[in-house]
Amino acid sequence: MEGLSLVFGEYELAYYGVSREQMVLSSCVGYASALIFGTLLGMLSDLIGQKKICLTFCILHIFVGIWKRLVSHPCVWLASVCLSLTNSIYLFNFETWMVIEHDKLGHSKDTLSDMFWLMTFFDSASFIGSQMLANWLVGNNVEQHLVSPSTASVLLAVISLIVVSRGWKDSSQTAAFKDYSRSLYLCLIDDKRTWLLGWAQACVQFSIAVFWILWAPTIVADGREVHLGLIFPCLLGARMFGSTAFPWLVGGAFSVRTEDCLMYMFLIAGLLLSIVAYDYQEIGVLVALFCLFHACIGLILPSLARLRTLMEGTLDKSHACIHRYVPNEMRGGMIGLSLVPANAAIMLCLVQGGYYRSIENSTIMAFAALGLLSAACCMHLLKQWGKQLHRK
Repeated sequence: MEGLSLVFGEYELAYYGVSREQMVLSSCVGYASALIFGTLLGMLSDLIGQKKICLTFCILHIFVGIWKRLVSHPCVWLASVCLSLTNSIYLFNFETWMVIEHDKLGHSKDTLSDMFWLMTFFDSASFIGSQMLANWLVGNNVEQHLVSPSTASVLLAVISLIVVSRGWKDSSQTAAFKDYSRSLYLCLIDDKRTWLLGWAQACVQFSIAVFWILWAPTIVADGREVHLGLIFPCLLGARMFGSTAFPWLVGGAFSVRTEDCLMYMFLIAGLLLSIVAYDYQEIGVLVALFCLFHACIGLILPSLARLRTLMEGTLDKSHACIHRYVPNEMRGGMIGLSLVPANAAIMLCLVQGGYYRSIENSTIMAFAALGLLSAACCMHLLKQWGKQLHRK
């Protein structure tokens, strides 16, 4: 569903006569809604249950798909808001739900680590499949079949809605909002590692968003003709390849500490984006750098999820957090809060770089590289603080 709504992107908007300024403004509205409402949805998922938020995810996709089918010139802002909210739900809700269900079934932590990298692997595979499905549905007649992917998205959303509503019991929390907010506040105050890991998560999401906004303009610079549709699956394939390295490096024969693995991957990804920021013009070099970057991302995403799980603990009677990063009952809210600086930074870059054109694309790419390098520093501090806690 997420892939089908993003396959054609700006081409679909341009087909409906949307100007460049309108595209930028609609993206800003979408990230603003994710900044405000997406964060609240993360907390809401902890209070009312991940199942209801998942159903909301499906309903939003159904609404956008039907809207595009019925209206010849759909409202760009409305679609941007709905899809931004679904993207926020996609980032925090499914991981939280999977961890909670995993603990209910009593599986081991090693099994959960395998699920993390499999999520990243099949995530990329499904995006490649959505591109193939969209291209097959549209065919050679774009004018008549451009809305066909929306129909497929609605169909998938309806199937998911039925399966989720019948297949799982509700996992809503029993804590009141006052107790939840107090516990969340105490966890954020008592454990400074929360801020470090949250900042690392924000830097990753910011760099990923910046990449997908700027990768095509960077490759087609100076009017070069490139088959972007062929490069897109290569990038996702590189992410799949990176995710397969996770069980070897973290839990396999190498057994690298998670913080060390993340620190090195952040350093490499930051250096790769810094090279791109210097505007290398050779297409082959750019594609190679992009693929290496996505291989790093494929390893970073499951490693961050594993680190969130490894740093769990228990709440005492006063609801204080004891050596714990993400309690299950607050996981969605904490991940949602970590996305706040990422969404704010993306919105700022869109306004200054896309609308006012006061900063260059290379400068925005350099900011993303600096963010990844700062995330590497956060992982180094987490490792040092973890050693201190272990000695105590």
